[in-house]
Amino acid sequence: MKFLLRSLIVAPLVILAIAGCSRKEEKRGPEEASGKAQVAKKEATVVVPDAVRGKWKAVKIAVTDKTTSKEAVYTVPVGEAFSVPHSNMVIKVENFLPHFIMEGTTLTSQSNEPKNPAAQVRILEDGKEIFKGWLFSLYPTTHAFQHPRYGFTLVDFIPAG
Repeated sequence: MKFLLRSLIVAPLVILAIAGCSRKEEKRGPEEASGKAQVAKKEATVVVPDAVRGKWKAVKIAVTDKTTSKEAVYTVPVGEAFSVPHSNMVIKVENFLPHFIMEGTTLTSQSNEPKNPAAQVRILEDGKEIFKGWLFSLYPTTHAFQHPRYGFTLVDFIPAG
């Protein structure tokens, strides 16, 4: 009886093991083999509505030198780059959205009212891009750029005309 019971349990396991070994192994990349498969990240799209486009001339960005605890505020025109004095840093303001919202993978402005102001910036050091993202005036620590020496904060925005 024990032999019959053991045979009923072991036989299906042996069949499964043989079937599993006889399958062709698919070639997997090193990420999959290590269990660290990357999920494709969909790039966000920035849409500046007509009600906002051209309505904002510049933003003011505070740059804090953490080693001296000194802060200076610089006016950077939207669409232009600015070299931070006494440093090897350049800030480029790509877009300004006065009422920043995210709808799926679309980043846009719900209105032209400054209810959640955000500036899309690129920061370069020694000519190499070290940050591409957003500075939020109401939430300066949200997705904040971390640099060992400098801190960057969106502090104001200047309407056109």
